[in-house]
Amino acid sequence: MKILPQDIPFNRAPLTGGELRLLQEAIERRELSGDGHFCRQCEAWLSQQLNIRRAMLTHSCTGALEMAAILANLSPGDEVIMPSFTFVSTANAVALRGAVPVFVDIRSDTLNLDERLIESAITPRTKAIFVVHYAGVCAEMDAFRELADKHRLFLVEDAAQALLSTYRGKPAGTLSDAACFSFHVSKNVVSGEGGALVTNRADLAERAEIIREKGTNRARFMLGLVDKYTWIDIGSSYIPSELVAAFLRAQLDEAESITSDRRKTWQHYHDAFADIEARDIGVRRPIIPAHCSHNGHLYYLLMPDRKARDRLISTMRELGITLFFHYVPLHSSAAGQRYGRTDAALPLTDDVSDRLVRMPIWAGMTVETERVISTVYKLAGH
Repeated sequence: MKILPQDIPFNRAPLTGGELRLLQEAIERRELSGDGHFCRQCEAWLSQQLNIRRAMLTHSCTGALEMAAILANLSPGDEVIMPSFTFVSTANAVALRGAVPVFVDIRSDTLNLDERLIESAITPRTKAIFVVHYAGVCAEMDAFRELADKHRLFLVEDAAQALLSTYRGKPAGTLSDAACFSFHVSKNVVSGEGGALVTNRADLAERAEIIREKGTNRARFMLGLVDKYTWIDIGSSYIPSELVAAFLRAQLDEAESITSDRRKTWQHYHDAFADIEARDIGVRRPIIPAHCSHNGHLYYLLMPDRKARDRLISTMRELGITLFFHYVPLHSSAAGQRYGRTDAALPLTDDVSDRLVRMPIWAGMTVETERVISTVYKLAGH
């Protein structure tokens, strides 16, 4: 009987070996509700690793983005510039405040928000720019910082995919007024669900603590700075449980090695697919600017057209290898048309969405990488 090869999933969450031990410790401490021992350890790790003033764990990156939207003081009718090629949470955070997501096209190289199109999209109602670091590759933050300062706009990094990536030697997440990270199971370092908001601004850090604690000054009360706590601002319950934080702490201990492993797999793909790109059949590999270092979060190819992309995904799945496309552009979605608007046509966003296909990538891939590469060549390399 012929033995069939094992299926290759798109993602496999890393396990460091320390998760159960730290979960047990969290249970024994009986600090389960959050903002305890492990939460503080994770925040200290992030602050030190990023050289950032304040890091706050949240129950998700979605929650962190909602906090950032509150910190930006968004009101109904305000406008926020962002890419359409992003996850819905980027826009939802804005729409929940009654503000309007304004979708702008992306660059053809990094697939990040095109900084050259921002100024023409700014109106008297523009309040903020939400920049996304797609695939762990930083957007052109010097230009965005200059535009934000010039027009007095609040600048947010959606760095959900970019932990341990850098821009001109500076860590992603430290290049804006506030930044948001994700520890969702699909990311490099995971806690199942989970996220963080970070900032270098003391005024934002103080208010973020209040927003994160349901709009109360409970954090100051716990530090003994006030004799009772009360409701003083809007907010919600954004703090993760200690069980989530304990799991994350074990992951952060190995964050560098996990990232290094993923970068090796990413580079393996990149080197192997150089020939298929050189054949001039309409297949393109990712482009990484020299001043950016990525974290190996995802590897993609741009196929000649949507038909070729969909055919590759379908056939690979029949062979036990799971590939995925990525975002359906928000500007073309029902909610995007209801709550947002476009400044102009978004041809690159539409084109990339039709052609992009993501390869399986996770820490610990070995022979699986070779099988993915060889199968792609058989199906798309002619």
